[in-house]
Amino acid sequence: MVKFVGSFETVKSLPNTQFAEYAFVGRSNVGKSSLINAVLDEKVARTSNTPGRTQSLNLFNYADKSMIVDLPGYGFARVSKVEALRWLERLEEYLLNRSQLRRLFVLIDSRIGPKDSDLELMDFCDKHGICYQIVYTKKDKKIRENEQLKLSHENHPAMLEQILETSAEKKFGLQDLRDIIGVK
Repeated sequence: MVKFVGSFETVKSLPNTQFAEYAFVGRSNVGKSSLINAVLDEKVARTSNTPGRTQSLNLFNYADKSMIVDLPGYGFARVSKVEALRWLERLEEYLLNRSQLRRLFVLIDSRIGPKDSDLELMDFCDKHGICYQIVYTKKDKKIRENEQLKLSHENHPAMLEQILETSAEKKFGLQDLRDIIGVK
């Protein structure tokens, strides 16, 4: 039901498909790949305990209905500044030019709350009218800060009002994501 389409180093190398794309992005170690696997109920995205493992634009075809995009993380990975800048430029290019993008899920670790790098991405999306939805990950873990209340649609016009809360490990909050993407 889920097919790995490929890992792509540039936005220009992505296949031009008719399928709606649902992209997952967040800080390194936020649990993007684990959440994608949980939502699709298949181990398709590569997971690792080492931050920054996702370094390419990874596409997965779901039932010839939609594409799931696992975007590289930002903010924590131990990579050179040049490499981090290259990832950021590629992310911006994807967000500004990919007409197939239907929803950007901005993942935030619920234990930590939004960091400056998350807020910078949100501001970029607000400035360019790129619709996004906040998804808190790791809701089964002990929360250290209560930063979640600071995020609101009023302060971020491109952000959808509904904030999703998930746990890939405990399979909590996955149905809302499945409904949005069309996963049965």
